[in-house]
Amino acid sequence: MAEPLALKDHSGESQVFFDRIVLGLVLLVIGILFLAARMFYLQVMQHDLYTTLSDKNRIQVQSVPPIRGLIYDRNGELIADNVPSFSLTITRERVEDLESTLKSIDALIGLTPEQIESFERRLSRRQRPYEAVPILLRMTQEQIAQISVNRYSLPGVDVQAKLVRHYPHGDLMAHAVGSVRRINEDDARRLDSVAYSGTEHVGKIGVEKYYENVLLGKVGYQRVETDARGRIMKVLDSTPPEPGSNLMLHVDSGLQRVASDALGDRRGTVVAIDPKTGGILALVSKPSYDPNLFIAGIDHATYASLRDSIDVPLFNRALQGQYEPGSTLKPFLGLIGLATGTTSKEYKIEDPGWYKLPQNERLYRDWNWKKSGIGGHGLVNIEKAIYRSCNIYFYELAVKLGIDRIHDGLALFGFGQNTAIDLPEARKGLLPSRAWKLGSRGEPWYPGDTVNIGIGQGDILVTPLQLATAVAVLANRGGTVTPHMLKQNPLVTRDNQLPDIDLIPEQAWELVIKSMEKVVHRGNQGFGENGTAWAYIGRGIEYRMAGKSGTAQVVGIAQGELYDAELIAERNRKHAWFIAFAPVDDPKIALAVLVENGGGGSEFASPVARKILDYYLLGADHQVASNE
Repeated sequence: MAEPLALKDHSGESQVFFDRIVLGLVLLVIGILFLAARMFYLQVMQHDLYTTLSDKNRIQVQSVPPIRGLIYDRNGELIADNVPSFSLTITRERVEDLESTLKSIDALIGLTPEQIESFERRLSRRQRPYEAVPILLRMTQEQIAQISVNRYSLPGVDVQAKLVRHYPHGDLMAHAVGSVRRINEDDARRLDSVAYSGTEHVGKIGVEKYYENVLLGKVGYQRVETDARGRIMKVLDSTPPEPGSNLMLHVDSGLQRVASDALGDRRGTVVAIDPKTGGILALVSKPSYDPNLFIAGIDHATYASLRDSIDVPLFNRALQGQYEPGSTLKPFLGLIGLATGTTSKEYKIEDPGWYKLPQNERLYRDWNWKKSGIGGHGLVNIEKAIYRSCNIYFYELAVKLGIDRIHDGLALFGFGQNTAIDLPEARKGLLPSRAWKLGSRGEPWYPGDTVNIGIGQGDILVTPLQLATAVAVLANRGGTVTPHMLKQNPLVTRDNQLPDIDLIPEQAWELVIKSMEKVVHRGNQGFGENGTAWAYIGRGIEYRMAGKSGTAQVVGIAQGELYDAELIAERNRKHAWFIAFAPVDDPKIALAVLVENGGGGSEFASPVARKILDYYLLGADHQVASNE
């Protein structure tokens, strides 16, 4: 009989179970050893790497922009300030969906396409990750409140407070001080990315541009610990920024306002200089513009209105405008004539009202010439030629001098040159010569060209700054100065300016200056022989002023025709000039006034000069005496 089969192999099952336990334990030990090795590798071998990566997520290095230096006028009045401004910024790395975030911001406070476009440009130009990029500048309190209430749903979006440039005088100082503008793509390529880290503006015009390195300061940094939303939990350490240096200018804000008010709504410019130092006391160009418009980024419509205006408010007439000087050139030609012996105190001419070159039928007329042929000033010496502004005398003098001596003599006063130090927009005008005409036009110099130069017309061009500087040299009796804005400027030394004019004898200076006094003050001249400006500003002056009016044609007048302003378009009318310095014996101020298309210099420009000189020499409470 067969043996019955066993239902279970208990011994085999136990062995299998044991083997499995052993294998599991082995695998577990291997796993633990692997994890331990991996942990050792990560925690010990790769400690520095992962500490750095961890810190990058937790710790950020932020640039801290410096505070821009302030600018003061000569009396300590603030003319370029920094004021708090709140801007809305986005840190791209903290934002999961940028498009959605922009839509949320738009729904809360509204964003224009221009603002979004500008933000995208700035985002593409940023120098390092986790750098906050502004999308909205100059936020209102309502906008700040809206963002603050909804900030929980806007990770990476922050409201930042910064100090931004502010010009408290607005358009009054725009052309004198210049302005900062937002850094654009061209700026970003040329500027030092480290020095301008966190800075959104750069000096673009005038003093702000010239002294950019002084005003900017030095950027600082801080290491901050942030949470997962990018919010700063604490500052770990920091290197504070170094603020920019403050500047004090020669400009007098009160004088600047008086000059601006004296010009009124007319297009024109005033430049006033301290003859002793060359410091610019006033620099006005009208119309002007408010530089504060450019701080937060000007919109296209507003900029287009400024750029395309027929009155060109963005154009600095004082530095960039180049005009024929008209009769304001006559005192300088008189000095050259006296110095070279071409004329003298005693020499006289008979002025019939016109001048003709030999073998030439063209008439070069005096300003008082009548269509009937009647005119002229009778018997004229150099003194009368200046205070009555006799054209015929200076036509003849210019021809006798010749263009070579005229060019070399006027160059001594700085004509045709830019001698300014810290006025980067200043132009040099045009002092013509034989070589210049041949090179630029391929033509020789003609005698008729010299005749026109004799009354400051033709090819000669000056800037108001140049002319005011030349007046300062005249006031100093040949002592030259370098025009500049910064009062404590270490660059203003004798090495930076033209040499003093030693070729002109003292008696020549005194004769010309005495003649310029008679332009304004009544002397012992006969009836109807007062200077050209006496009727307009000559009464009640409490100081001695030397002046000279000038009228420069904008369009030519045909032979035999008279100038009639009422028949000429306003912008084709003559420019009105007036130059002056005072007091005569101890000059404290020299100036040049230009009223574009204003007409006669004595009638329209000299009253502007009188108001400026009265304020500066007599005080703010002084009222200009009536000439009526």
